[in-house]
Amino acid sequence: MRVLVGDIGGTKTGLGIAEVEDESVTLELHRRYPSRKSVSLGEIVTAFLDETGCGCSAAAFAVAGPVVAGRSKTTNLPWQIDAAALQKSLGFERVGLLNDLEAVAWGVPALSANELAVIQHGAPDAVGNACVVAAGTGLGEAGLFWDGAHYRPFATEGGHTDFAPTDDREFALLNYLQKRVGRVSWERVVSGMGIGTVYEFLAQWHKATHPPAVAEALRSDGDIAAAVAEAAHNGHSISQEALELFAVLYGREAGNTALKHMAMGGVYLGGGIAPKNLALLQGAGFIEGFLDKGRMRGLMERIPVRVILDSRTPLYGAARYMVAQIG
Repeated sequence: MRVLVGDIGGTKTGLGIAEVEDESVTLELHRRYPSRKSVSLGEIVTAFLDETGCGCSAAAFAVAGPVVAGRSKTTNLPWQIDAAALQKSLGFERVGLLNDLEAVAWGVPALSANELAVIQHGAPDAVGNACVVAAGTGLGEAGLFWDGAHYRPFATEGGHTDFAPTDDREFALLNYLQKRVGRVSWERVVSGMGIGTVYEFLAQWHKATHPPAVAEALRSDGDIAAAVAEAAHNGHSISQEALELFAVLYGREAGNTALKHMAMGGVYLGGGIAPKNLALLQGAGFIEGFLDKGRMRGLMERIPVRVILDSRTPLYGAARYMVAQIG
């Protein structure tokens, strides 16, 4: 079955044509568009169809935000997306709308071993529920219920739950953020903006001077996370501490999500940050944050943790979702 699929993020919107056969998904004509340069998803889809000349009877779109009754107000874009309206305006027989992390969860079974990087092997006989935790523009989370034969993906908005500090430095980080934004969610610290926030907190805490690249990014509202990563690579100690703390916090929230889902079948790290920072996440900080669950540490050691390397996974998942809906 052929499905037009889309992954609508706060920064980029990816579109393609997917061919689905059993668990296998083949993606054709994959293109990416800057999300904020368009006023709506319909505008981007129309441009894609005009450019490629391809037509499908069904489409499925993974959206960065909660989806209720076929509608979504995207979290990091000023868009209102309505599946029924898109179906009518674009001429599809059927349009599906699902949360982007639910789409990643649907896509996980379509991935091969070489599209995953191991953070923790876990138990060799690992089976059961699984979950996805994805730091990117924001922090997305989803679950995969194991029914004994198949995974049943479902959406959550777990990234917006309350951030919980565990030591003096993290309590100071919480206090710093509360003064800036009020309520503090995990997304505030485990995301692209979280890297910048953690850095800015540490620079103030240590009364440190910004390195040139970071100072320029702060001054011009540029990519602070990329500047911090560059400064860390060049040996800047506060930037290195920021990345190390970010890794610990990412590991801690991934562990929280694993416990809440009893994810003995594994934790999958999606989003754009993990594959670009594999060495960081494969270091001691992430896994220590993941395992640091008191009496549950032994349980946590049994859970496989892997990084999703293929950025097209939400598109695979959107296609599998639509095929399942059509039956």
